Amino acid sequence: MGLFTVLPLMIVPIVIYNIMAWAGATFASAEQVRMRLNEPFQSVHMASGADWVITPGHGLLTLSLIMLFFELLKSTGIGRAAVMNHAFSMVLFIICLVEFLMFEAFATSVFFLIMLMALMDVMAGFMVTIASARRDFAVSDGFGD
Repeated sequence: MGLFTVLPLMIVPIVIYNIMAWAGATFASAEQVRMRLNEPFQSVHMASGADWVITPGHGLLTLSLIMLFFELLKSTGIGRAAVMNHAFSMVLFIICLVEFLMFEAFATSVFFLIMLMALMDVMAGFMVTIASARRDFAVSDGFGD
């Protein structure tokens, strides 16, 4: 049972957001964090002639979606590691919810979407595990096959 299988991958974007939110000033305001997340980071010139501007907020959401994808792949397993992963995912979501409700720096749309992805990780993990367990254990339909 490795650390990769037990710890939820959604912790990566959440830790990065925490670093961005707390960096510079303790108890930063939501406006200061929004400004950090919306600063142009990279610009890509497109074939249409337009410039695609990428911000740190966009990059963090992209990273979160990638981590959510790999979390969903991990959730197909059953066993003690999968149960521990789901439990840690639930704790991570609760921490995100507390941060979102209690700290001004976390009252942004970017963090809300990351928190929503953490919730989807929890819900999908439990649902996939239940469906896998139900398939693995033959449940009688009560008709005495």
